Amino acid sequence: MTHPLRFDEDDPFLARVRELALALPGAAEKVSHGHPNFFTTKVFAIYGGVVKGGHASDAYRQSVLVKPDEDERLALLEETRCFVPGYYGPSGWVGVNFRAAQPDWAEIGELLDMSFRNTAPQRLVRELDARG
Repeated sequence: MTHPLRFDEDDPFLARVRELALALPGAAEKVSHGHPNFFTTKVFAIYGGVVKGGHASDAYRQSVLVKPDEDERLALLEETRCFVPGYYGPSGWVGVNFRAAQPDWAEIGELLDMSFRNTAPQRLVRELDARG
């Protein structure tokens, strides 16, 4: 069964997330379960999300899901713009809802970097570090 697409290709938030994510070493994009997924050998970011019990809702359509360090995750979840995403939340992922507050793109870049470091092979992390 094919999942329906849950994003708009011309979404400016997606364009910025895509730019930041694909700038990381070895990063690529694929659509999985209707959402753009950014990955190396493992997924490090997903554009758009849902919460448990809200699969039909578009409330988190314009968001990014990342896997931050645990202390950062706890701090993010204290903010109203952040949420525990369905399926991924139990594994330490958090969502940042762009509809709840204008994104701070420097912060989003840092979160993508952190998530990349938490999921990518060490050789790609070393390559990122070598960039300075």
